[in-house]
Amino acid sequence: MEDQHTNKNILFLTGTRADFGKIKSLIAAVELALNFTPYVFVTGMHLQHTYGYTLVEIERCKFSNLHTFENHTHETTMDLTLAKTITGLSEYVKICEPDMIVIHGDRVEALAGAIVGSLNNILVAHIEGGEVSGTIDELIRHSTSKMSHVHFVSNDEAKRRLMQMGELEAAIFEIGSPDVDIMFSSSLPDLQTVTSYYDIPFQDFAVLMFHPVTTEYNDMERYAKHLVAALLDDTHNYVVIFPNNDLGNGAILKAYDSLKDHSRFRIFPSIRFEYFLTLLKHAQFVIGNSSAGVREAPYYGVPVINIGTRQQNRVSHSDIINVDYKQEAISNALQTIDRTPRQDVAAQFGSGNSAQLFMDCLSQDHLWALNHQKQFRDL
Repeated sequence: MEDQHTNKNILFLTGTRADFGKIKSLIAAVELALNFTPYVFVTGMHLQHTYGYTLVEIERCKFSNLHTFENHTHETTMDLTLAKTITGLSEYVKICEPDMIVIHGDRVEALAGAIVGSLNNILVAHIEGGEVSGTIDELIRHSTSKMSHVHFVSNDEAKRRLMQMGELEAAIFEIGSPDVDIMFSSSLPDLQTVTSYYDIPFQDFAVLMFHPVTTEYNDMERYAKHLVAALLDDTHNYVVIFPNNDLGNGAILKAYDSLKDHSRFRIFPSIRFEYFLTLLKHAQFVIGNSSAGVREAPYYGVPVINIGTRQQNRVSHSDIINVDYKQEAISNALQTIDRTPRQDVAAQFGSGNSAQLFMDCLSQDHLWALNHQKQFRDL
């Protein structure tokens, strides 16, 4: 058994503004802890100017050891992105020699982290495995879980799913969703600060986040046109945030051209995480297919119009209106959303102390004694 008091290097991997919001509080906790040294491998959307070059937001945190790697390929196919990320991360782990690689969620960058760690005999810790959705994310998430040794899950339901997949109960730790730590932090900026910083002139507004569904790639242009047509026919003000860089995003960005220079819309490639949370908290409603709509927004009691299949199986709150991609369905929801009651939901993703629970787990001898050779638990 390893001595828990020997210094350990913890490597965090982030490829998007979304996963960074999930692991930011964990990196900060490791940064402050004795006997642990954090490293951050920054790749993916963070280095793309189209999406706001959010590396600057990570640099603003002043974490000790940042390493950047450009994994974007001109073909932008997920398999080539995966291959390139594996190459870059494999080279970096030889430099920083991590004792653990921490990955989040269901992106190909996370899968790359699990592959590199497991094939190099490095302990892999997966944040928020055991979740469900309705797209290719499902395949990537569960594949990543099976290649990970340690699981930091949001709730008991996710834990049960991982055990159903054969993961060992001793390797699963329930810590909640780490972004809740920041959601209810007293350090969030006030709304006036945020609207002034981003030059948002609206007193009342909704937040739009619509991402491509890779398994419905051929239909994304039509879906995006229906959405934009419904919004142009509406009367609400909107803060619009660019989609992620998955296959099909070009069709969405092209459709958004119709919203430019329109007085009811302010469009942003990206928004700083804490500033985004403040906007979310004060929004009239959220529309689109982002996980923020079905996870974070209900925590703030903000109504949601959830469009299409991307969050299939994740929607369980009465204040979420589920619609298909047709313009008429979206327009009908926009006419009723203001009458949807704001309801605070019961805590399903922790109580805002995920970082402390994470550090408590890292301090346990048995975590570091987990067998790097995966074991299967027969039911």
